Amino acid sequence: MKKLLIVCWASLIGCTSTPSQKTSDMQTQPQILASESQGGTGKVEFSIIKNEQEFQKALKGNSAVVISDGSESGVQAPKFPKDKKVILYNLGTFRAGDHRITEIKNTSVKNNILQIEVPYVEHGGMEIQVISNPYVIFTVPSNYNFNAIEIKSSK
Repeated sequence: MKKLLIVCWASLIGCTSTPSQKTSDMQTQPQILASESQGGTGKVEFSIIKNEQEFQKALKGNSAVVISDGSESGVQAPKFPKDKKVILYNLGTFRAGDHRITEIKNTSVKNNILQIEVPYVEHGGMEIQVISNPYVIFTVPSNYNFNAIEIKSSK
C-alpha cells in the first residue's frame, strides 16, 4: 500500500511540475531592435509602432545600428515582431557622451508607467561636447498597457 501511495504521489508531483522558464522568459524579455546615438528628436517622447510600414519608416530615415545579443551589426535589419508591442523611444538631447541604450535588464508596468531598467554606464574623463539625440526601438509584451515611460539605471 505504501509503494502504491508513493508511486501515485510521485506521478502527481511529476504532472504538476513547473514548465520550462525559458520560453516564458523569452516572451516577456524586452528586446532591443535598434539603438542609435543620432536621429531621435530633441525632446523625450515615445510612440508605439503598430505595423511593418511604420517600423520600416522608423528605421529608414536613420542610420540604425541593429543590436542582436549585445553585438552591433548594420548588415541585417530586424523583423517586426507580431506578438509584442514595438516602442520607439526618443531619449532627448544630450551635450556629451554616448547615451545609446544597448541593454535592457528588466521591464515592468506600475501605475500605467512602463519602467525600464538599464545598466548604469559611467562616463569619465574629458568628453568632447557633441550634441546628440539618441533613440531606441525595443519590444515589450503585448499585454503591457502604459501611457508613460521611465528609465532607471542600476549597477
